[in-house]
Amino acid sequence: MNLECIPLTAPALAWRMLALPIISYLVHQVAITAYDVWFGPLSKFPGPRLWAASNLPLIWMIWRGQDTKTKQRLHSQYGPVVRVSPTEISYIDAEANGKGLSGTNAWKEIYGHRLSGKRSFAKDRRLYAIPVNGTTSILSSDDSSHARQRRVLSHAFSDKALKEEEPLFKRWASLLAEKLEALSFTDAPIDLVAYYNYTTFDLMADLTFSESLHMLEGSEYSPWVATIFASIKSMTRLRAIRLLPGMTTLLNVLLGNAIRKKQVNHFKYSADRVDRRLAQTPSSPDLWSFVLKKAGQEGGMSLGEMHSNSAMFMIAGTETTATLLSGLTYHLLRNSATAQRLTRELRSAFAHDSEITIEALQQLPYLSACIEEGMRLYPPVPTGLPRQVPKGGAWICGEYIPEDVTVSVSQWATYHSESNFYDAESFIPERWLGEDARFEHDNHAAFQPFSVGPRNCIGRNLAYHECRLLLTEVFWKFDLALVDKSRDWTDQKVFSFWDKSPLWVQLRRAVR
Repeated sequence: MNLECIPLTAPALAWRMLALPIISYLVHQVAITAYDVWFGPLSKFPGPRLWAASNLPLIWMIWRGQDTKTKQRLHSQYGPVVRVSPTEISYIDAEANGKGLSGTNAWKEIYGHRLSGKRSFAKDRRLYAIPVNGTTSILSSDDSSHARQRRVLSHAFSDKALKEEEPLFKRWASLLAEKLEALSFTDAPIDLVAYYNYTTFDLMADLTFSESLHMLEGSEYSPWVATIFASIKSMTRLRAIRLLPGMTTLLNVLLGNAIRKKQVNHFKYSADRVDRRLAQTPSSPDLWSFVLKKAGQEGGMSLGEMHSNSAMFMIAGTETTATLLSGLTYHLLRNSATAQRLTRELRSAFAHDSEITIEALQQLPYLSACIEEGMRLYPPVPTGLPRQVPKGGAWICGEYIPEDVTVSVSQWATYHSESNFYDAESFIPERWLGEDARFEHDNHAAFQPFSVGPRNCIGRNLAYHECRLLLTEVFWKFDLALVDKSRDWTDQKVFSFWDKSPLWVQLRRAVR
């Protein structure tokens, strides 16, 4: 029987017609991927071949909250520059190519000020969303809009302006101490993560809107803040999925309404408070007092920009400071000698609470060293800040990188690398005092927790003042002990921010 004489059915004929182009396409894609992995312009950079061939390992890492630890492992295995996806490179080192080229480092060349004629590295738009009103904030704007908004806001965040807000800072620090003192008379452990969050959110709301969220007073999260924390993990995972080609459009169709509703609710909550603030004249200056000085003038900030920035401030200026305080407190309590030295410095410097001022705290060397070491060992922003190489490509640490490649300095991996810091996994504030020869080769240029360049964190002064004052209020007034169930507290996942568990401590009023 001649099988070739049997007529093909319609489905079989259709499959035969489709099979050849499908197979041809797959062979073509495999060939392109193989060429890119072994011979393409990024093939010279080390890293796992599977990661160079597909975005799936990177997406899976982010989905599982393993960004920091995995990149640290990859850098330990492959060196200071690692290819972590077909189009992404991670750096950990100030002179990441190991050639010691004078004046070259990944921080400056990715995030730094542009030299004449050179394009800046734009933010990766897959990870930096535009606010729901379509008006960019200082975080999401292009270079020219960012520079204009930053000029307006820089006065509000200057060291001079923040010192004028000292009564506001002191008021919230005192209320934190009052709440902790009331709890110190019980034997029940206290979750300091919660109380640091209550304080930083209330303080920022007071500074931004001239009204509190009343979380510290009530010792519970407001529904708005609870929703923010609940949505961070899902939003991070959605951003990870968008790394797959074509998924952004599909996700917008499938999940657009649900995501949009959460974004709108958060934005409206912040915008309504801005509107209420603009309708009044507070008794003391706040952040918007400086913004309003330029309102309606050339170079000023529009109402839409005020709304967008307020929504951003209530996340970027709150959770990160509470994270720094929580991590620093944990490491101090895990290192009793360090905690004792800090306590001695604080309690010998101030006899009365009224003597604790922003200016006085800036003069305490061991307090400053503890904060630096806390940010190194437990950085509030542990991941890299992704940037895209501009048109025409660019040179980073002596190597040419093609355009549209995503590059970043991974903070956790950078600060935990023995190539940058001696005994990098240990909490040793003395490394910042210049008094111990063991740390004379520490690479301080690699430590940039607030980033560098024109887009470095505008809230740097605010974070330092808050951290110094709130930490001092706690360690000056109380004796603390870590509860056993929080002994491994830093064993956490990362979804953009640390997925923190409660930090349980026993707390007693200090006896003087």
